[in-house]
Amino acid sequence: MLLSTIFAVLFYLATAFLVVGLAYKIRLYARTPAPLKIPTTPAPVTQTGVVLRMFREVAFFESLFKSNKWTWLFGWVFHFAMLLVVLRHLRYFTEPVWSWVNLIQPFGKYAGFAMLAGLLALWARRFLVERVRYISGPSDHLMLMLLVGIAASGLMMKYVVHTDIVALKAFALGLIYFNWQPLPADPVLILHLSLVLILMFVFPISKLLHAPGVFFSPSRNQVDNPREKRHLAPWAAALDSEPNGGE
Repeated sequence: MLLSTIFAVLFYLATAFLVVGLAYKIRLYARTPAPLKIPTTPAPVTQTGVVLRMFREVAFFESLFKSNKWTWLFGWVFHFAMLLVVLRHLRYFTEPVWSWVNLIQPFGKYAGFAMLAGLLALWARRFLVERVRYISGPSDHLMLMLLVGIAASGLMMKYVVHTDIVALKAFALGLIYFNWQPLPADPVLILHLSLVLILMFVFPISKLLHAPGVFFSPSRNQVDNPREKRHLAPWAAALDSEPNGGE
């Protein structure tokens, strides 16, 4: 029960750190002034166009597709597969399991292989492409190593060393309802959960923040209307409204 208690406490701490950290960063991004009108052209000239552009960017990685087709392929496969894997894991936190979660189980089960393949390809790129290798730092390799470890240990539990899924779900539900249950002491499961905990702690202070950050990119979220409307950051607008221009 000591192991279960340790992991329960760590998951509560990691969740709090993840939520608070993300909220702080998003608030920081939202409050960061954008004094210039700098949308990457060709850019939409209406707010609806901006919404559609952001949707294409988030769902299909449009700018990456235009930049490098191989990187786009590996990146999109990894992210889409990871989304399926994460959604598939909702079965551990819901009872009864939602119908749509049941529907994606067969796809999510094999998405783990696609996720791992995409990660390994992206990691190989940082060694094999000279210009990418030059700008790759230790943090880039550590993040990829962490994600590869999570994907590989998850696949091992599914296809190599099986764990007690019923007990694992009882532990997960116990965290939600504050009714702690014993955690299976399988080494691969412990490794998998430990890596997930590290990811939760690291996420708000790492480059993985590009996930929420893309929504605050001035080159993507601005309307291309500098001739029709004068662009002012909130702080500049406040100064502009003062007598004598804030002097």
